[in-house]
Amino acid sequence: MAAKIKKGDKVVILTGRDKGKSGEVLKVMTAENRVLVSGVNMVKRHNRPTQQSAGGIETKESPIHVSNVALTDPKSGEPTRVGFTTLKDGKKVRVARKSGEVIDG
Repeated sequence: MAAKIKKGDKVVILTGRDKGKSGEVLKVMTAENRVLVSGVNMVKRHNRPTQQSAGGIETKESPIHVSNVALTDPKSGEPTRVGFTTLKDGKKVRVARKSGEVIDG
């Protein structure tokens, strides 16, 4: 099955402490049904000093479940669901349900 959310897509967070925030998908983990979104779901990791690094507290993104994000509509900028359609040349493309706009293609 084709992916509804891909790397590089602009998404909006629907639930959780970051509800309403938006960002770009950095990584898609299909096996775990999770996505990594830039600037969203930030967590702090305490790193032990090693010969290569000084250690300290690092802030980084944590994966969020794919059901908690929605693609941003290219026309209006609002969250939208994703559908698929086939163009006249036989190419399968993603379509924003809210506006009917083709997302990639």
